[in-house]
Order: sequence, then C-alpha cells, then structure tokens
Amino acid sequence: MAKMLPELKSSKAITRYNNGKPVLSKKDIPYEADCTFNAGVIKYHGRYIMAFRNDYQFDGVGAFGKCIIGIAFSQDGIRWEVQEKPFLTVEDMGNPDVTRVYDPRLTVIEDKCYLCFAVDTTHGLRGGIAVTNDFKSVEVLCLTVPDNRNMVLFPEKIGGKYVRLERPFPVYSRGGTDRFDIWMSTSPDLKYWGESKLLLGVEDIPFANNKIGPGAPPVKTDAGWLTLFHTVDIDRKRGKNGWEACWQKRYCAGIMLLDLEEPCKIVGIYKEPLIAPETEYEVEEGFRTNVIFPGGLILEDDGTVKIYYGASDTVECMATARLEDLIQLCRPID
Repeated sequence: MAKMLPELKSSKAITRYNNGKPVLSKKDIPYEADCTFNAGVIKYHGRYIMAFRNDYQFDGVGAFGKCIIGIAFSQDGIRWEVQEKPFLTVEDMGNPDVTRVYDPRLTVIEDKCYLCFAVDTTHGLRGGIAVTNDFKSVEVLCLTVPDNRNMVLFPEKIGGKYVRLERPFPVYSRGGTDRFDIWMSTSPDLKYWGESKLLLGVEDIPFANNKIGPGAPPVKTDAGWLTLFHTVDIDRKRGKNGWEACWQKRYCAGIMLLDLEEPCKIVGIYKEPLIAPETEYEVEEGFRTNVIFPGGLILEDDGTVKIYYGASDTVECMATARLEDLIQLCRPID
C-alpha cells in the first residue's frame, strides 16, 4: 500500500494570477466544451499561443464522449481569444483507430512550432509529435507504440539531436499498477527515436507515491534547463473529490534543473512541490479536484516566468515567479 503523504503547500516563490482564478474556461470556448485545461503555451513572434485540451459530452458518471484540441491567441498571456474552430480533432488524424486527441504541449525549435499530444486508440494510448506553420493545420511526424504519453520537446538540438522527455506506462514490469517515471529519448529527425534512458523515478520524489511525468517543455537558463514535472500521490481515504464517484489522487507540480549539455543529468531539484492544490478551483470545484498539471513555461525578458497549469482537470490557470527564485529552489543534489 502506498505511503500516505501529509498536507502539501505551494512554494512561496510562485504567485497565482488573480488569486487562482482561471485564465481560460469553458465559458470562453465558442463551441461545445465541458472542461478546458492542460494547455501548452508558447510565445512566438511576440504573441502568446495556447493549445488546450477540451473535453465535452460528459456522461454524468466519469467520462466524456469527445476530446479535442483547441487553439487560442493572446497579446499579454492573460486575456485569450479562442479560435472559432478546433485545432486538432479525431477526424484530422485520418486514422480510424484514433478515438480521442488531447494533452497538447507546444515548443518552438528553429522558428518552427511543434505540438506534442496524446491519442487514445482502440489498441492503446500513443504519443504524437506534429508541426504547424499556420496554427490552422498540423502535419503529424510520428506516433509512438502503446503506451507512452506526456511527451515534451527541448527547444533546441543538444549534441546534434532532438531530445524529448516522456512517460511510458510499464505496468507489467513495475508491479502491475501505476508506477510511472520520466524517461528521455533522442532523435536525428523528430521521427525516429531511441537512446532511451531513465531520467527520474517516482521513488526519487518525496511528495509522490504513485507516478511522475513531464510537465511543460524545458526552458534554457544559464544555470541549466529549467524543467517542470507533475507528481501524483494517492490516498485511499480521500473518497469522492469532484464529479466522479471516487477520486483519490492528488497532482502537484515539481521543478528541477538539467545539465545544459547532458540533459540526462539532474543538477538540482526542489524536494517539495512548486505548486500544490490549494485554491477553490484546485480543491473544491471541477471534474477531478486536487489536480495541478503544468503544461506551459515562458521566460520573459525581465526575468518573470509564467507557468500555465490545468486545475482540477477543468480549467486553465496561471502563476508567475522570478527566474532567480526558481533556480534557487533547485539546489544542487546532495
């Protein structure tokens, strides 16, 4: 049985925008929407761009009939204009095996915009990478075999190769239950991936007892690759939390620094949550409460960092911090 964890608090280094109120929710969507969350966010040619997950047609029990990806633009990263049509749907995949598309992450590499995403299929869950030139259509470059998810790309080649973080689902080899870790793979062309190695295990995080995985794509700093990840702990006593009959997990955001030249090396990590569920939208309202899921990390010219995160699998929120404060949290590993 997983060890129960105490109450968790967010770091004082972060400040929630507008006391934790969402920057995007279903009321902002011009088409059918129940939950709008887990967005990827970039700043591209002076404009903020958000790709978000949109679940709808809730069955009243614990599932949604449809899941697609929408797109929105902003001049300040706070007020968003959602486009009239979805960005990526099941139909766009052109593959009858695909049943849902979701959980987008955005990265700019050499002035091109890449989208990492997940798809459910009738034969398992797969992770995808696509490229877009106009944010109206995408070209899918690759899909993993089942089961892999939460993939994010580094914003530049390292050692001449593209690098991604990912979270495979090794249920059989990890004891027949959730016990998922963060892995790293490289590619010469964004299509063919290999040289896979473990980066961080769930057992290495004091505030996780269930699983961990990538969050937002890493950001380059002088101190290293600033990298967000998500953590999960489970407590069987939690019972009903949200719309489902039973939701016993808690998601938090963690932070670490990876070596600039050898990103498989962790040079510093914060041993407490960067963001833990605390506000009304994070612990009291929504589909699955007690959920923080970081998907966007933007470093501004003045040293401010914008962190975009899904709350309670229902809305998209934002927090800010100073770069030097985040780096200070990631003290060198003992």
